[in-house]
Amino acid sequence: MATLLPPPKRQKVYHGIPEPTPEPPKPTPHVVVQFVSEEDGQPLAPAVNLPANVSREGLEILVNKLSAKDDDPVPFAFHIALPADATVTGAPTQIVISKSIEDDVLSHPSNAFTPEDVFVIRCSPQAVFRVRPATRCSSTLSGHTSPILCASFSPTGNLLATGAGDCNARLWDLFTETPSHVLSGHKGWVLCVEWEAMERKLATGGHDGHVRLWDPKTGKSIGAALKGHSKWITSLAWEPIHLNSSAPRLASSSKDGTVRVWSTLTRLTEYTLGGHTASVNVVRWGGGGLDGKGVLYTASSDRTVRIWDATGGRLLHTLKDHAHWVTTLTLNTDFVLRTGPFDHTGKKPTSDAEAQSFALERYNKLVATTGELMISGSDDHTLFLWSLFPSRTTSEDASSAAAERGGKLKPLARLTGHQRQVAHVAFSPDGKWAASAAWDNSVRIWDGRTGKFVATLRGHISAVYRLAWSADSRLLVSASKDSTLKIWDLKTYKIKTDLPGHTDEVYCVDFVADKVVSGGRDRTVK
Repeated sequence: MATLLPPPKRQKVYHGIPEPTPEPPKPTPHVVVQFVSEEDGQPLAPAVNLPANVSREGLEILVNKLSAKDDDPVPFAFHIALPADATVTGAPTQIVISKSIEDDVLSHPSNAFTPEDVFVIRCSPQAVFRVRPATRCSSTLSGHTSPILCASFSPTGNLLATGAGDCNARLWDLFTETPSHVLSGHKGWVLCVEWEAMERKLATGGHDGHVRLWDPKTGKSIGAALKGHSKWITSLAWEPIHLNSSAPRLASSSKDGTVRVWSTLTRLTEYTLGGHTASVNVVRWGGGGLDGKGVLYTASSDRTVRIWDATGGRLLHTLKDHAHWVTTLTLNTDFVLRTGPFDHTGKKPTSDAEAQSFALERYNKLVATTGELMISGSDDHTLFLWSLFPSRTTSEDASSAAAERGGKLKPLARLTGHQRQVAHVAFSPDGKWAASAAWDNSVRIWDGRTGKFVATLRGHISAVYRLAWSADSRLLVSASKDSTLKIWDLKTYKIKTDLPGHTDEVYCVDFVADKVVSGGRDRTVK
């Protein structure tokens, strides 16, 4: 039987009316574009004249060609700052170019740009690897019998530790997504878990005021509890690997207003930092300092942030700018210090000395341009950005400037805009952005170098408790009282994926490789 052909398509008939002329495509204007570096504002190439519809990928190839680097092409993110008179309160202060200049900038609702302008495009190099966004829940693990208060991935991302109100911490194997060990020993809620950056030890702090060390391979306690605090432990911090790779020390802060630094070899307190007059809420062990020997940052309910020399516990600075309890701190080096020698390539160091050199190289690469920056967040609804130990290149003029001011340090910026208490602040792994979560249901993105406001992420319908960044700094995940997690797209400042599934408040979240872990009041780890 012959194949039947479909009937010919009927032409549209215009009864007595002449056929309308097809609309001609709009001509694309040519625009003058100046590419400048995000880091120092230096031009990367001379100004070029381009058609406005060149795609973002085309711009990326162009910048790599024009800046004529011999090595592999680098992925870039492009944005244009909105002029001050065109910014609307609460709206993003910059336009991210995700399609082309024509689609994103010329048709922007603010109408701030015309084809006659010179477009100054800021280019920031991105991570060469890309994290896949989590889209579904792959496991729901029960085991804890009361709310999960803290969760933390190990530096390599192979293991996960969680602490809960049932006085136990638990270890989970992430290859099989199954429980591996129960760490029982605390007599009160386990309030914080912290991995040593070489993944050899795990520290937990409890409501009983004890700090315990565990061997993650066997799940056994290393010796008895470290006792000394008279009230519960609020946070823990390990000494960075690039300062001490064989036996890093551990700092613990407590509600009793002190911070104790423990030697893991002798299991004794090396020294105690007294001086705060109320609960110390956060302790962070930074890798910088005046002689590069490390510093301790502590934030307290007495409204101060104090900076201590980590070798002997000498007080270096007291920052008294907040008007209420200081509840959260972040360093732009947090991610590098936490992962130590392990990066996205998956190389494993063979010895402590090699690990130390890997970690030092990663640390120096990050602090080369800006030095170690810190952001403190408080219940007075504001945050402050501090540069206490500027990078080696700028340290001379900065320290002399501090001396001229009578030794009082001024913050680089005051980050205002939240309407309620700030719950958590976190720098992105590359240090370019900072995100803060607050009880006003919003997450705000700030420029990590200048502290300028970038955008507000709205979508949660209740307080946002915790934030975590992906390792490539392209994605941000937030955990909220409204029982959801949300992954945010930082090109559009909108929700990329919503991760529902918890049946009650989500208290903790962490992000490693392409896995997100969360735990909360419904007693399950997802």
